[in-house]
Amino acid sequence: MKSLFSKKAKTIIGLDIGTKFVKAVSLEISESETRLISYACEQITGNAFAEREIKDFDALNKALKKVKLALKDKNKHCALAVSGSSVISKLVYMEPDQSDFELETQIELEADSLIPYPLSEVYLDFEALRPSETHIGKVEVLLSAAHKDLVDSRITAVREVSLEPKIIDIESNALSEAFIHYMDDSVEEEEIVCCVNIGASLLQLTVVQNSAVIYTKEHGFGLNKLNQDLSLIYGVELQEVEQQIANNIAPDDWFTETLPGFLASLQQQIQRALQMYAATTHKAMPSKLYITGGLASLPNSQEELDKELSMKVEVFNPFEQMEISEKVNVEKLTAIAPQLTIAVGLATRKLASWQK
Repeated sequence: MKSLFSKKAKTIIGLDIGTKFVKAVSLEISESETRLISYACEQITGNAFAEREIKDFDALNKALKKVKLALKDKNKHCALAVSGSSVISKLVYMEPDQSDFELETQIELEADSLIPYPLSEVYLDFEALRPSETHIGKVEVLLSAAHKDLVDSRITAVREVSLEPKIIDIESNALSEAFIHYMDDSVEEEEIVCCVNIGASLLQLTVVQNSAVIYTKEHGFGLNKLNQDLSLIYGVELQEVEQQIANNIAPDDWFTETLPGFLASLQQQIQRALQMYAATTHKAMPSKLYITGGLASLPNSQEELDKELSMKVEVFNPFEQMEISEKVNVEKLTAIAPQLTIAVGLATRKLASWQK
């Protein structure tokens, strides 16, 4: 009975605008449990994006309208995320016990040397995390910056369907948020584990130890490579390839003939990403790797990576630890659950910053 009376947090829709799909999640969060109320995943037709920048607002608008309709949620408040080469996230080391004003002044000085754009062209944010293990007497501060055009275009698109962005995050942060909050109970204290999100154009790696992120990095590799190979080999238009895979009607031989080569390339990309992690942090390799994103829905992807990588590979389901609304079709949800991970991370955000 306790959960019936526990205080519920003000909720926010997690809205993940990818280059090929718009995904959304609505959660009900209380002190004792998290409950999935509704979700949506809609394909964006055509080539609406170029290098993460919106080029076709009409195509995105149609997908956003479908998502809003599928959610059946009266809540208009949402959290968005950005990623790509014009988004920067770095750890900087600062003196402890500074006021917000002092910290902000220092951050702006640091940012001027770290960000390859004029500060007038970017949005800056920072968060003090914890005392540094490597820089004695300093605190770790996460510095985040995104080009204003990237952020403003998404805000404009979302407001056109009568949703109101309250939080703008970075995709890697949202991925980490979901992974830390909803990973399975088998992960032991001090164990190092990682999550790899493979979307259309990006491979995003986050490494976690003791419920804290110790490394995160984006790499330019994704499912677009597989789709382009399929289009070239079978003489099918790229958009038709994407449509058939999205609707689960692609011929079996597409995967038996072409997927092994793609997975071999992906394995090399993951190994390089983990080598970069090890060289940067000087920590041990993760003992387990979880995969999320569109890759997880491809046949035998988890099994093949598990055979080739020198660690256990599992599919990450962010809803495994949650209560699920009786209105949600669990079978359909399970099929695309890994693709909703970033949306879950956005919907999990603490909302004290805008609850007044």
